[in-house]
Amino acid sequence: QVQLVESGGGLVQGGGSLRLSCAASGTIVSIGLMAWYRQAPGKQRDLVANINRGGNTNYADSVKGRFTISRDNDKNMVYLQMNSLKPEDTAVYYCYAYANSGSVRWYDYWGQGTQVTVSS
Repeated sequence: QVQLVESGGGLVQGGGSLRLSCAASGTIVSIGLMAWYRQAPGKQRDLVANINRGGNTNYADSVKGRFTISRDNDKNMVYLQMNSLKPEDTAVYYCYAYANSGSVRWYDYWGQGTQVTVSS
């Protein structure tokens, strides 16, 4: 099993910045794709950004140019640097990892989420 724990969420003013961190722990053989998703109240969960082991990234159009996803493979961590935050960024942010925990198959793993609130 792999556990993901997010940290770094909080309340910031519009235009401010936050840096989210996600630490993977447990029985980790390999972690492939990692990502950040977010879900606002009454909305569907949407992909914010993802990153593979080689550092290739994808971003939602709504955050492109403002957010940066990165990872540290040695530490089994993924980060999301969020700049120029807008009230529309307010959501619970979830860490995701596609990982192998010693079995033949790979599985999806999710963190419990961290609240990001951007005031106007």
